[in-house]
Amino acid sequence: MGGGAAGFFGAIACAEANPRLTVYLIEKTGKLLSKVRISGGGRCNVTHAADTPAQLVAHYPRGAKQLKEPFRQFDAQATIRWFAQRGVALKTEPDGRMFPVTDSSETIAQCLLDAARQAGVRILTQTQPEQIEPLPDGGFRLRLSGAHGADLTVARLLIATGGNPKAEQYEWLRQLGHTIAAPVPSLFTFNVPDSPLRELPGVSVPLARVRVAGEKLEYEGPVLVTHWGVSGPAVLKLSAWGARRLHELSYQSTALINWIPEHTEATLRTWLHEYREQNGRKLVVSNPIFGLPQRLWRTLTEQAGIGPEVRWNELPAKPQNRLIEALLNTALPVRGKTTYKDEFVTCGGVMLGEIDMKTMESRRVSGLHFAGEVLDIDGITGGFNFQAAWTTGYLAGRAMAAAAE
Repeated sequence: MGGGAAGFFGAIACAEANPRLTVYLIEKTGKLLSKVRISGGGRCNVTHAADTPAQLVAHYPRGAKQLKEPFRQFDAQATIRWFAQRGVALKTEPDGRMFPVTDSSETIAQCLLDAARQAGVRILTQTQPEQIEPLPDGGFRLRLSGAHGADLTVARLLIATGGNPKAEQYEWLRQLGHTIAAPVPSLFTFNVPDSPLRELPGVSVPLARVRVAGEKLEYEGPVLVTHWGVSGPAVLKLSAWGARRLHELSYQSTALINWIPEHTEATLRTWLHEYREQNGRKLVVSNPIFGLPQRLWRTLTEQAGIGPEVRWNELPAKPQNRLIEALLNTALPVRGKTTYKDEFVTCGGVMLGEIDMKTMESRRVSGLHFAGEVLDIDGITGGFNFQAAWTTGYLAGRAMAAAAE
């Protein structure tokens, strides 16, 4: 159940492991692999370059401990080989993200569609189970509605329906006997309607530190100023690690940005003292330091009260103190969140303690398996959510095929 990354990978793994089986893939909409197609701006961030499971699990705010064993069975290197064996080569970007060499998500979607068809997977779109009934002697009866409405009896069932921000969407899983960790959004940008940077959309800094005032939440990485607030990998990853706490705060907080995270106040004061001695005649506003973008630097100096005619050797102590504060702690009043390019990720889902992570089978309902984001697993941006989908889908599919031997 579910025509996304985990559902396809599970169906393919099951059908390839035991060609005698009849494997159905059921998708309630008319669209298959929709998230694969929009991922990475249409390029599809397939996975992340990592040599060991330990390197991989460090990037999962939820599920890290439980994913260690699954990643020993099917890790990023296995994903690379899987696609290579089917004619799709992946490339690694400097930040570790991996994409198809074609830079097109359609390459990945078509590979999965072709692999499913070649393995004999029967794909039913615009079809969904209205009722799932566990049978006394094992297996399930599915009452299907839509384009392929009928009763379908199956030996095993893989749930790969993805995450959902609405708690009521998990009620049918509760009825099957599972506990659900409350779903809340992850991977989102910060809305700052009264941003002191509102005139700077499009300005980016390759390395800044973003933290939430009064919380133990911070992350370093690229930061992008937007029309609505701030985005970029540092903000997105911070939102993932802080998903539950930020939800508790109703997405109302103060974000503090250190534009030069290599410095503390003490080291910055020392650096500025030396810089002023060597560059005293330079105009402050016209000569950005630390490689900061001109537009950002001009805004920070203006907010510090430094006029365009002031030279470094003329800069009074108070404006310099305000500039130091702006460089190390630009305060942004966050008043909400925005989904990142429709690539929403949900923190929450089926509790992992109720799942055998070697087979992805339910400990509550025999023959019921889970994969992908329907589980309480989520990673930061960078290919980690897809890797969790490939791994859990693969293990579930193989286990289902083995059980049918």
